[in-house]
Amino acid sequence: MERLDKAALNALQPPDVRNESSLASTLKTLLFFTVLMITVPIGLYFTTKSYVFEGAFGMSNRDSYFYAAIVAVVAVHVVLALFVYVAWNEGSRQWREGKQD
Repeated sequence: MERLDKAALNALQPPDVRNESSLASTLKTLLFFTVLMITVPIGLYFTTKSYVFEGAFGMSNRDSYFYAAIVAVVAVHVVLALFVYVAWNEGSRQWREGKQD
């Protein structure tokens, strides 16, 4: 009977708040970088194609496509590198906080 009471009390306790805030923080980070991964390369592609390569440098349409695509690919790699850096630091921070308990 005493075991059942302890099990019932454990079931009624609220979940660990640190785990929920950690999950929310991780999802916010993932959503942020997902939006960056979509908007930054596409925005840089069209911006550099129209204003930089065709406008400022006076390149042909074919050449501006090529160089704008290179800029977009570099932007994808930069966003990915930033995501890995932030995820790595977030994971090590959570590990340190868990280790102190």
